[in-house]
Amino acid sequence: MPLSLLRRRNVMLALVFVAALLPLGANPYHLFVANLIFIYILLSVGLNLLLGYAGQLAFANAAMFGIGAYGTGLLQVHFGWPFLIAFPAGALIATAVGLTLALPALRLSGLYLALSTLAFAQFTQWVFLHWEGVTFGAGGFKTPQVSFAPLPVDHRQGLYYLSLVIMVAMVWFAGNIVTSRVGRAFITVRDSEVAAESLGVDLLRYKALAFGLSAFYAGIAGGLYSQMLNFVSPEGYDLFQMVLQKAMVVVGGLGSIAGSVLGAGTIILVLELLREFKGAQEVVFGALLLVFIIFMRGGIVSVIKRHIPGWEEPLHRAGALPPAEPPTSLPLAPPAQERGAS
Repeated sequence: MPLSLLRRRNVMLALVFVAALLPLGANPYHLFVANLIFIYILLSVGLNLLLGYAGQLAFANAAMFGIGAYGTGLLQVHFGWPFLIAFPAGALIATAVGLTLALPALRLSGLYLALSTLAFAQFTQWVFLHWEGVTFGAGGFKTPQVSFAPLPVDHRQGLYYLSLVIMVAMVWFAGNIVTSRVGRAFITVRDSEVAAESLGVDLLRYKALAFGLSAFYAGIAGGLYSQMLNFVSPEGYDLFQMVLQKAMVVVGGLGSIAGSVLGAGTIILVLELLREFKGAQEVVFGALLLVFIIFMRGGIVSVIKRHIPGWEEPLHRAGALPPAEPPTSLPLAPPAQERGAS
């Protein structure tokens, strides 16, 4: 096993071990923050698959987050479904909606795709607010609290361990995706759709897969979020939520699963540390984002690569096809006399 892979695996195992022991000595607030980080890691990883790997500039991730939360909560409230059944069902609803967004992505790209998905996100927010007979409108609704009996844990601890297990499994799954044929296809689509088609890559299939995976991750995160708060309301899935998730990907590093984890953890910790200083919270958040956009465009992962010898991203080993190099010189046209003589 390469040294970089072994080092990264050992770091991950150590972090998971520490996280598993956290409930033994942490107070409820620390558990809440850790659980929040796990949820935003899921959101950041899913968004990075879509944006960083597949290159689809979409602004619907907050809407998928909300659909997962509302789907899970409303199935519990309206139909009496237990959480452990409503939770995956809510994620599948978000996935189905995400798959439909791949259709406009076939004809739209860049700014036009961003605007169309932003319009969809705003429409989703309008539905959450105004379809009061189903969504309970602006006031939101409470969700039933899941019981983890007969396990010897309370609700906070049980949900913490559930979120931890799901987060670790889905980060591992995403890491395997980007090193597979699917990941290479994503990267080829991101770098050049024309080149991807010429290589036989099915654009509809892989764009739909990227949107579906991103929506599934967001739906899972939404279901966990609804249970963590035991409450669902529209303001949790607005434009700021969209900016927050994009910031996590930028701060951590586009096209990096490890960057998604680091970006989510960094942003949530900064916001929580500044929670008592409401005015400073927005200022520091904006300043942090500007620093990374201007001076550290590769995110936290780029700093790690510079200072830890042998650290490589699986993406670079799996690799996409390198861009074709331009010719070093162009042949000169023959003189007019020679063309006429010939």
